[in-house]
Amino acid sequence: MSFPKNFLWGGDISAAQCEGAWNEDGRAATETDFMTIGGPGKMREVTIIDKDGKPGRIPAMITTALPEGARYATHEGVYYPNRLGIDHYHHMEEDIDLFAQMGFKALNLTISWARIYPKGYRNGINQAGLDFYRRELECCKKNGIEPVVTLYKYDMPVYYIEEMGGWTNRELIDEFVEFARVCFTEYKDLVKYWITFNEINVEIMLSSYGFKSVKDHLTALHNQLLASAEVVKLAHEISSEYKVGSMNCGIVSYPGTCDPEDVLMNQQIMQENFYYSSDVQAKGFYPSYAYRIWKEKGVDFTVSEEDKKTLKEGKVDYFAFSYYSSTIQTSHSSETTAGNVFGGGKNPYLKASDWGWQIDPTGLRYFLNELYNRYDMPLLIVENGLGAHDRIEEDGSIHDPYHAEYMREHIKAMKAAVEEDKVDLFGYTMWSTIDLCAASTGQVSKRYGQIYVDVDDEGNGTFKRTKKDSFYWYKKVIASNGEDLD
Repeated sequence: MSFPKNFLWGGDISAAQCEGAWNEDGRAATETDFMTIGGPGKMREVTIIDKDGKPGRIPAMITTALPEGARYATHEGVYYPNRLGIDHYHHMEEDIDLFAQMGFKALNLTISWARIYPKGYRNGINQAGLDFYRRELECCKKNGIEPVVTLYKYDMPVYYIEEMGGWTNRELIDEFVEFARVCFTEYKDLVKYWITFNEINVEIMLSSYGFKSVKDHLTALHNQLLASAEVVKLAHEISSEYKVGSMNCGIVSYPGTCDPEDVLMNQQIMQENFYYSSDVQAKGFYPSYAYRIWKEKGVDFTVSEEDKKTLKEGKVDYFAFSYYSSTIQTSHSSETTAGNVFGGGKNPYLKASDWGWQIDPTGLRYFLNELYNRYDMPLLIVENGLGAHDRIEEDGSIHDPYHAEYMREHIKAMKAAVEEDKVDLFGYTMWSTIDLCAASTGQVSKRYGQIYVDVDDEGNGTFKRTKKDSFYWYKKVIASNGEDLD
């Protein structure tokens, strides 16, 4: 058989996107709790009060920098989708039971920093938060599901932004390490696989959008890379059983033409948007081309000898990544296309999703080969899926062949990479096993899951869970260890 017998088949959920209960049981507000709804061609916004007490909005895309003196604020008449999510907080046992019915071997989930340390570690642990995640992890174990726990996924507590300035403040490294320490010790009997930061490279990708200064983006990413390295070291001190991975947003692009300028352009874009951070986490040092990037961005950026030592000692044990689509890069005229955070040129050989993301299963095989031969460490696909519009039939059924078709072709690519190219791939947790708020738009109507949740983009609905056709298809795939894809 192509896949190892202990291959981790499963799916993903994200605290900020599914839990809801944003102000219950001691949880603090996060930046996502102040994000409005977006959509194709419509960027999400964050609602604030400025230093003069006037309400306002600023563009937001996963990471936010507040204007000087501003605070997050709730505006009357505005719906904040992440505050409600799909109410996983109150449906947790039901949801995990459904995952178990599908045959999951693994579940990638996140622990919300804001539920554990609402206002920093000096202000104490929130026991209710610890208790919730213990129940969730125990529920996974009871159902034979291996948790793969992500510590940070787009849910910065507002305390750290308003009071400390966010990741540009180096003090957040200690805050994050203490958060990780609690998780590592509290759940030592329940978790083996950890991920430090979700799609950590998004920070440098967003520098072109102007959310913060380029220097602030690079500083914030540097502090996250240091925090990740410190956490890897800490995990190995606490348990020799722990395996800690990185997670990068899998941005794949090709030269748009055979013009050598396009080839060089694409290489440099891949270096900046993906390899800049992944090389640091997997190799333990900034790559040589980082100096070119700093110079091109006009940033005087230096790395101390102490920081170099930390990065070297904190290399990850495995390499995790998301993969949804690909683009092209060209200096010639080209139509543009959307993508996961970062768009590019439209590839005439590919079809696209309803949100304009180009569907490229072959690109996954290409990427798996690139990563495995670059880093020579086990790989884990953490996110891969298709956002689409679902329709409920009169009898209550949901026919979604497009979800199964997307996954089928990508699993075929995985199979070829494992069987023919001998890539060491140990798991596939697709995004997302249950409908939830999309990170980029906040829409639940951008449905990825095999489980339908009856809630719309304004929070209306019964929150009833319904199995889609793809539920039964994926159950069959898992039971056959990836052999039965019909």
